[in-house]
Amino acid sequence: MVKKYKIHKDDTVQVLAGKDKGAKGTVVRIIPKKDAVIVSGVNIVKKAMKKRSQQDQGGISEIEAPLNISNVAIVCKKCGPTKIGYKLDGNKKIRVCRKCGETL
Repeated sequence: MVKKYKIHKDDTVQVLAGKDKGAKGTVVRIIPKKDAVIVSGVNIVKKAMKKRSQQDQGGISEIEAPLNISNVAIVCKKCGPTKIGYKLDGNKKIRVCRKCGETL
């Protein structure tokens, strides 16, 4: 069974815990097997990259490491980091801010 998350790709999120607490960024990728998300510009780690070809350069590069999905919260334009609720609009299910009711 496929897991469903309230946070989707391209959502603006804020980090709630860890070394980058308070940092904001957009979700680049969701990893369902690890319950993790990759956020742009957050949780940067250094990784040793092997040289793959003659033109390719190896060395140490900085990449964005995954964060647990429970450590990020979606950001509402009006009220900041918030939880997500749902509202039915006809036959469509829409994500809304729990604080102010604005659609996300």
